[in-house]
Amino acid sequence: MNAIRSALTWVAIVLLILLFLPLMAIVRLFDRDPAHYSTGRMMRILGGTITKVNPAWKITRTGSIPENMRNPYVVVCNHQSNGDPPVVSTLPWEMKWVGKASLFKLPVAGWMMKMAGDIPIDRADRKSRAAVLVKARGILKKKCSVMLMPEGTRSRDGKVRRYQDGAFRLAVEMGLPILPIALDGTATTLPKHGWKFGSADIHLHVFDPVPTQGLTLADAPGLREQVRRGVIDKIAEWRGVPPEDVDGTATSGEKETKSTKEASVATSSG
Repeated sequence: MNAIRSALTWVAIVLLILLFLPLMAIVRLFDRDPAHYSTGRMMRILGGTITKVNPAWKITRTGSIPENMRNPYVVVCNHQSNGDPPVVSTLPWEMKWVGKASLFKLPVAGWMMKMAGDIPIDRADRKSRAAVLVKARGILKKKCSVMLMPEGTRSRDGKVRRYQDGAFRLAVEMGLPILPIALDGTATTLPKHGWKFGSADIHLHVFDPVPTQGLTLADAPGLREQVRRGVIDKIAEWRGVPPEDVDGTATSGEKETKSTKEASVATSSG
């Protein structure tokens, strides 16, 4: 039964992509916004629509939506599976995504990512990683938010892995707020090497923006832990488990205490 449902869902997704590709091309032709905001928004609408044609996914969204998303944010979200992008795309705003360079080489989907203005990254290439921050700064200056997943890769066990500093240093350097997102339940939506969609009860929470004005680069690690701790606590609340069961770096009570202290320092400094 799941195989039939998954096959029908893939047919619907392919039809949606074939419909949106020419639409995006037309919008891009007339999109004079420096960040090609409308073109990118079409890409997110496609992603959000994909979640609606999958009857096995139930999405519950909480939190508040910023009033004016043309006030740019550095958006950060934990990463669980290939199902994350369409789920996060249900949010009603445009933001340029940082994604694996290999995805941009795919036919059709890669073309659409390029049209949308998303940012490719080759994590094995130091120059590529540096170029991402340059491109992200340019997009933020054009009053469009940028979306990064600071774990660097998907979590294999559903726990929140260590966050990298890049997104937080970027926000501090530009004096822009961080907009954290917590996501849970997508691990079973679409396995990395499989084609069958799993049933999923998905939770998506948008936190209040975290200001960075007045912070220095020395505060970035504390800011990082403050945001990560909030995501861990929210996922633990959804699962009804202690936060240490969600923390992918908490291998001992000592490490957990250290992370808690860092989060406390970040809160007081932020």
